[in-house]
Amino acid sequence: MANNFNYKEFKDENNYISMAAEVMAVRAVGEVPLACIRTYGCQQNVADSEKIKGMLSKMGFEFTENAEEADFILFNTCAVREHAEDRVFGNVGALKNIKRKKPSVLIGLCGCMMEQKHVTDRLYKSFPFVGLVFGTHSLHRFPELFYHAVTDGKRVYETGVDDKTVYENIPTKRDGTFKGWLPIMYGCNNFCTYCIVPYTRGRERSRKFDDVVSEAREMIRAGYKDITLLGQNVNSYGKNLDEKVTFAQLLAEIDKIEGDYLLRFMTSHPKDCSKELIDVIADSKHISTHLHLPFQSGNNRVLKAMNRSYDREKYLDIIRYAKERIPDVSLTSDVIVGFPGETYEEFLDTVSLVKEVEFTSLFTFIYSPREGTPAAKMPDPYTHEEKTKWFAELLKVQEEIAAKRCASMVDNVYRALAEGKTDKDGILMGRTSGNIIVEFEGDEKLIGQFVNVKITKSRNWILNGVLFEN
Repeated sequence: MANNFNYKEFKDENNYISMAAEVMAVRAVGEVPLACIRTYGCQQNVADSEKIKGMLSKMGFEFTENAEEADFILFNTCAVREHAEDRVFGNVGALKNIKRKKPSVLIGLCGCMMEQKHVTDRLYKSFPFVGLVFGTHSLHRFPELFYHAVTDGKRVYETGVDDKTVYENIPTKRDGTFKGWLPIMYGCNNFCTYCIVPYTRGRERSRKFDDVVSEAREMIRAGYKDITLLGQNVNSYGKNLDEKVTFAQLLAEIDKIEGDYLLRFMTSHPKDCSKELIDVIADSKHISTHLHLPFQSGNNRVLKAMNRSYDREKYLDIIRYAKERIPDVSLTSDVIVGFPGETYEEFLDTVSLVKEVEFTSLFTFIYSPREGTPAAKMPDPYTHEEKTKWFAELLKVQEEIAAKRCASMVDNVYRALAEGKTDKDGILMGRTSGNIIVEFEGDEKLIGQFVNVKITKSRNWILNGVLFEN
């Protein structure tokens, strides 16, 4: 497939970064300008916020969690979550008093929700104190947009501008020191009938192979222990590149990099999940044994109505191969209950698939419409109360499966990355290669390191254990 996308270095905005830094040095209320960034939604939004923080750092900003002391407040929004709009509008409305007390503060919104016209129209009409709005396609222009917002005295709105370009070397300030996100592609071509992402993130565009591998090497050299490759559909990686490469080949190349680290990825689409990919995971040194593969429904008619481009049989074939090649594979998935027109009998096909696969855990959702998607216009004869009952039935089945799986792990030893403290004194929380949480007693100095933990007790989704020395 021909490459329809451009690739550019992030450099044109450096002048705006310098000019914004000069303005903020004078405009800031305190000794240094402070920014408060609130991120909603998926890991891709987190990665985008890390780039925004990188650019702000170049402008001389430091960061605060307290919106009232900030010179710049930014909400990075998500259009996927249920009732996301109501929450964002409510949170933005609460900032009105801050703007009244401190007129110099700049309030902004960005992210997927800003690529929906009905949202930005409402913002413009009802929230005049919001001075900066930009969508997912304008992230690379943030310094320019920010500069004009603080100097021109006018509200700046920049949405719907997709120049089909992948911008490299945007400054990044990562939130973590040992866990990090690494975007490998942007956008989505699947157009599932319930999903707004292709409309807010645009069409698929992959980063160049060497650029991704180089950034992964830099992260490993910097000491990152848990690296997650990100994309709306990572299995589609490489399809728009001139060079013929696959996601499996990218994973295999990164896996060759020497170091003590764990490599994860999300999200995978079953239609593009190849046996080559499963083989790479099975034969790797660093790739997690956790496979998140959303199936959404176990019924073929519903899958077709969702435009998922695979059927139940193909999905189960992938799962069987994964279990054969990776005996300790940990499988998780996304499920939608009550898709428009789904009957109870069709829902039971989902339940039977869950029983057959025996997932480690599920992310389950009752269908809720997204304005602008085909599914939002489909007839939906079943009530929310009925769907809620089905939802509870599915949860009960999955809880039993999860409890059984966790119980089978007792007395075994697993390698886990110690990620932080729990609310119990002296108890740390870690995560296994299979993405299962384990709690154990340990010194805080272990945070950010891999440890061996022997499992002593299981709960539905969480394990308890003790440090194990060979």
